[in-house]
Amino acid sequence: MDFANKKVLVVGLGKSGLSAARWLSREGAEVTICDIKTEAEIDRKLVKESLKLRIKMETGAHREEIFLDSDMIILSPGVPLDIGPLKAARKAGIRVMGEMQLAVQLVSVPLVAVTGTNGKSTATTLIGAMLQRAGRRVFVGGNIGTPLMDYALGDQEAEYAVVEVSSFQLDILENFSPLVSLLLNISPDHLDRYPDYEAYVQSKLMIFQNQGFGQYAILNDDDGRLSRCEPPGDVSVLRYGRENKWGRHAYIEGKKMIVSMPGKEVHYFDLERFGLPGIHNLENLMGVVLAGLALDIEPRVIQDTMNNCKGLSHRLERVRNIRGIDFYNDSKATNVDAAARSVTSFERPLILIAGGRHKGGDYAPFVRAAAGRVKKAIFLGEAKYLLAESFEGAIPFMLAENMEDAVSKAFSSAEYNDVVLLAPACSSFDMFSDYTHRGRIFRELVERLDNGK
Repeated sequence: MDFANKKVLVVGLGKSGLSAARWLSREGAEVTICDIKTEAEIDRKLVKESLKLRIKMETGAHREEIFLDSDMIILSPGVPLDIGPLKAARKAGIRVMGEMQLAVQLVSVPLVAVTGTNGKSTATTLIGAMLQRAGRRVFVGGNIGTPLMDYALGDQEAEYAVVEVSSFQLDILENFSPLVSLLLNISPDHLDRYPDYEAYVQSKLMIFQNQGFGQYAILNDDDGRLSRCEPPGDVSVLRYGRENKWGRHAYIEGKKMIVSMPGKEVHYFDLERFGLPGIHNLENLMGVVLAGLALDIEPRVIQDTMNNCKGLSHRLERVRNIRGIDFYNDSKATNVDAAARSVTSFERPLILIAGGRHKGGDYAPFVRAAAGRVKKAIFLGEAKYLLAESFEGAIPFMLAENMEDAVSKAFSSAEYNDVVLLAPACSSFDMFSDYTHRGRIFRELVERLDNGK
């Protein structure tokens, strides 16, 4: 595809948008980046990098005339597909492409793709770690933080690219056909973006759409929606679940994971040293192990990777212990299901901090998960009154003005052997730039707490 002297509009100045703009500029395109945020609201590092590229930058609005004056439009994942300027551009016959679609066309190595409502970053990282431990050259990125375009831009020669793929990216991926695809789970999320839950489900299932013979589709059979899913074509389907049931290729028995690939010997993996808490992490681990065996990684290498697994930042991350009170940062729990899983990972009494920007989900499952576990909740952000309404009469709660107030109230409410858990069940964009910013502020505030309470 020749981009020389073509007018290309990149919509969304995030990491992926900047990577796409950098590659397009290198190819001789006349690039413009636009973002609905004002320049002051955008990460300063991204703005500086854009200026270094000497490309046009439009901020604070999506002007239709800029869209219509383009030969092609490249979308970042967070940009809604139904905004007016995009509709006008499509009507005018201007091609619209996602940034990952551009990257996929430029990358020739086999792809391992991971998606799901929750757990995909950890699963992506673990698969990458297994391949690295096996001596394979691997790129790990996608929606996890390092855009796939960065691989296309760089000099790295990988044997595999392991990518986290969001529903937003899947919505505009064409002819996407990974060697291995792993769909961890589906639960209500992004209902502020999709018309209904089924539309969100169909977006996730698109990961299998173009797979075929010689490729693998891995599914969580404990997920009610995925247990009914039949990927199309001749793709080899591998299913896993907590119990041994017909048609499953991996399950848990005591402290062992039992895995049987079709036509191959049964493998037994020890779970004693796997360090991530919660049954949901064991579920996701089964999918990771099946992916490893599908990629012909030796079982001993898979076991070593499991034994040395460490959690990612902002995902059930233990921050510190203060006088017998443990503080955990699960800022990545940005939806109801993730927050419910986070809460059920602990057997000790919990002080819960939750809230942020409402994403359209029902908080009832969160309340059910918290019952009998959470002794007090502290709510903050735009959704604090919605959360308070949902928890009313079920669990005592307090309202906080900001994260500092929430941490202070949680610490004052906690007793010896309690856990203070940040599990927001909401996005972060009302008060923070993203979930990592929220988690970082939480950590900093906890580190400043007086140990002499």
